[in-house]
Amino acid sequence: MKRLLERNRRRKRRKMRVRRKISGSAARPRLSVFKSNRHIYVQAIDDESGTTVAAVSSVQGDTRGLNVRVDDAAKLGQALGEKMKADSIKEAVFDRNGYLYHGVVKAVAEGARKAGVKL
Repeated sequence: MKRLLERNRRRKRRKMRVRRKISGSAARPRLSVFKSNRHIYVQAIDDESGTTVAAVSSVQGDTRGLNVRVDDAAKLGQALGEKMKADSIKEAVFDRNGYLYHGVVKAVAEGARKAGVKL
């Protein structure tokens, strides 16, 4: 249990270190990724107004039932990219949320790029 608490504490420190440097705007929102053991959540956030521009997750909507795997994460990223393109957003800032840019997190970014969003 102590190891799990320490891992989460270190991730939160990395998250805050990255968040000091990046922020999203209406033209270029911040694309934030959160993953749990069962689900993945991705949202495009406008930090200036404090609103979520677009969001997809493996909990609800068309992407319901996707697992925390690389191929499913790519589908999730592509779904968010298509939502963003429908709202005429072509660029975003990628926020890995303290996670390593590897595996599921990387697949979300690649899926968004495949949909035509420039990160």
